[in-house]
Amino acid sequence: MKVDRPQLTGVNPYDAQANKIHTPKKAASVQTDKVEISAAAKGMQEVSQMSNERIDKIALLKQQVASGEYKPDPEKIAEGLVKFYKK
Repeated sequence: MKVDRPQLTGVNPYDAQANKIHTPKKAASVQTDKVEISAAAKGMQEVSQMSNERIDKIALLKQQVASGEYKPDPEKIAEGLVKFYKK
């Protein structure tokens, strides 16, 4: 026995899908980026900034190195390395 499909002439099963492709989408609401810095992070930023004393010390060391007057103490360097790696 053969069953014929009903003849639906005005119905396209892919019509809804085709309409999705051709219709422009609504513009999404524009979102902006937002950054919040915690109090702890702000404190870390303040600590990480160089003090005037440190800036002066670095400038003096740069001047000594440039003029050839800087002579590092090998014993102090060795002590600092040992102290650092014993931690």
